[in-house]
Amino acid sequence: MSGHVSHAAHWGTFTARWDGERLDVRPHPSDPDPSPILGNLSDVLRHRARILKPAVRKGWLEKGPGSGHRRLDDVFVEMEWEDLLPIVARTIGEVRDRHGPEGVYGGSYGWSSAGRFHHVQSQVHRFLNVSIGGYVRSVNSYSAGASSVILPRVMGPFEALSRHNVTWDQVVADTDLVLAFGGMALKNSNIARGGITSHIERGSMAQAAACGCRFHLFSPLRDDFPPEAGAIWHPINPGTDVAVMLGLCHMMLIEGRHDRDFLDRYCTGFDVFAAYLEGRDDKQPKTAQWASAVSGVPVETIVELAREMTQRRSLVTVAHALQRARFGEQPVWAGVALAAMAGQIGLPGGGYNYALGAMGHTGRRLNSVPIPTLSQGTNGVANFIPVARICDMLLNPGSTYQFDGRDMTYPDIHLVYWAGGNPFHHHQDLNRLQQAFAVLETIIVQENAWTPMARSADIVLPATMTLEREDIGAAATDPRLIAMKRLAPPAGAARDDYEIFSELSRLMGTERAFTEGRDARGWMAHLYEPTRKALADRGWDAPDFEEFWRRGELALPSAPDDGGLLRSFRCDPKTTPLPTPSGRIELFSKTIADFGYDDCPGHPTWFAPEDQPDSNHPFVLVANQPATRLHSQLDFGAYSQSSKVRGREPARLNPQDAAARGIGDGDIIRIFNSRGACLAGAVLSDGVMPGVINLSTGAWFDPIEHDVNRTECRHGNPNTVTRDVGTSKLAQGCSGQVTIVDVCRYDGPLPPIQAYDPPTLVGC
Repeated sequence: MSGHVSHAAHWGTFTARWDGERLDVRPHPSDPDPSPILGNLSDVLRHRARILKPAVRKGWLEKGPGSGHRRLDDVFVEMEWEDLLPIVARTIGEVRDRHGPEGVYGGSYGWSSAGRFHHVQSQVHRFLNVSIGGYVRSVNSYSAGASSVILPRVMGPFEALSRHNVTWDQVVADTDLVLAFGGMALKNSNIARGGITSHIERGSMAQAAACGCRFHLFSPLRDDFPPEAGAIWHPINPGTDVAVMLGLCHMMLIEGRHDRDFLDRYCTGFDVFAAYLEGRDDKQPKTAQWASAVSGVPVETIVELAREMTQRRSLVTVAHALQRARFGEQPVWAGVALAAMAGQIGLPGGGYNYALGAMGHTGRRLNSVPIPTLSQGTNGVANFIPVARICDMLLNPGSTYQFDGRDMTYPDIHLVYWAGGNPFHHHQDLNRLQQAFAVLETIIVQENAWTPMARSADIVLPATMTLEREDIGAAATDPRLIAMKRLAPPAGAARDDYEIFSELSRLMGTERAFTEGRDARGWMAHLYEPTRKALADRGWDAPDFEEFWRRGELALPSAPDDGGLLRSFRCDPKTTPLPTPSGRIELFSKTIADFGYDDCPGHPTWFAPEDQPDSNHPFVLVANQPATRLHSQLDFGAYSQSSKVRGREPARLNPQDAAARGIGDGDIIRIFNSRGACLAGAVLSDGVMPGVINLSTGAWFDPIEHDVNRTECRHGNPNTVTRDVGTSKLAQGCSGQVTIVDVCRYDGPLPPIQAYDPPTLVGC
């Protein structure tokens, strides 16, 4: 192939040319701040980690389904597609016949492609719905498991409050003060599902700062804001943001600075919340002094900001990170209460925007036309789980649990079909995850590389990378539709996901229903048509599919920057009430109170972290998202590898903590607690507050297995030590952001990194 052609990824739109060995990538010319994560694409197409042929775990092939504990270094037998796919179809059919579709978990969770057609999560779910009548699904996400449940209960839909709310244009023009709990790190806003053609966050923050906006960062990590924002860093004890929010609220209350008119007209339950702030029941007023003692934020900072919030156009933001912890619903709700007391919700550039800057989707205008979307069909199975409760489901079939006001029962799963994702990145307590996978009869993984999940499978089907197929890149907040053209031929025998599922559906007698008679190009033209028609109806440029494909991209019109439902609600709360039981912002929720959950009562509440540093575990580990990749995707890529320390994931710690432990910059360290341990490379930084270790997620799990129930990771995966417990009975979200650990310098022989090596492969 010659010449640069258009393509898209979650971290940017680009053109590229493949020379047979490497990919030359050039960011989209309209992008003022291209993501460096594009650098991971240069050397991955023919990396040794690629899966080149279909393969079956030798033990499963010899003993059949239910062969027990799966080691990541087990032997796999390579097979031909025509020999293995009938086995796959038969295995799925047997589980369906014995247990119904309720015995299958469609376990895809991951962003394998910016493309809207080959989006593998949609593909596998459509296949399972059409071919076996459905599957046990998951709801919500690891990133926003708590917020996606609490926000609709007390304010409004998650998407509306995170994406169709305050824009960066408003921040530049109108905002004077931003209180960012958890920050707005560019490593997060670099990324947007479906692609992104223009990264505007750095420039917008710089413009806002130049116009006089002051950003305040509450985080244990200073670089949770870019330098251009000029943010004032308030180091805060991890897990204590709610205390600071309550202290700010109490200060407004006792000085009479809260907007009583706004609270009366737009909110319900303020008097109950005010009683809690005053400590009428628990005898602990939530004063600035109390908040300071808990959080480490100075009293005068809390006092000054509480006053300033009511005098200037102020915006409260809460990052995903805060709710990825035990009681994660509370910072989301407390942030709503704080903004409500300031009385600026619904004003341009003011009030509350959940997770502004958390991804490239936020702070932008929506498109005024629909983007291509593949129908997943109808799922005939009613049961589901919150996504982070997969181990609980597998280890406790038939047991009951509570979720969002319902008594739920865990299904009995026999087969997992996983395509495009790596739970060894997303999930916590990896020893427990391996134990949970051991109870399954069969794990099928469809993947382009030998991830830890692929190596945990019984059947592995090699899929193409996005770079090896055609698709349409589109996001609801990006003003361009991208023709994602094929850049290179498939590696080995890899096939497109659609091709794999089409053949499986043929073998299962459901091909017509799955394909609807279309090949991949036919589907792309079909999915493009609603977008084209909407453009034509509005008098915009609306070329046919072949002309769009020839051009490589198409401009999409943006909707007005109207502030969404919060602006409409503020303007006319009677005609456009919020979709809550009261139609207002619920500072006290009778619905939640009536659930009777001890870990999520009826108003924003302070819960001290259950894991408190002690003599055995004196450090708090912050396991945030990585800066050099998307989750664990393309961890073997060049840019991800450039951050490694002697092959290990970098772990940042404060120099004074390092000195006390005899740790130098570049040393290999061992991070450990009662759940497990991992090796990482020490990076000393005064941007990490004392008492905190920052080890990002995403290093591919590379275990040293001591016994069936105890493994360590030689590569630096923090989920060897994180805790697998729900945020609360309300949301049952992921609690993997923080945990307590100890650390020491590792002076033993360094075990080699084997994370990207294929398993032992033998012929059939």
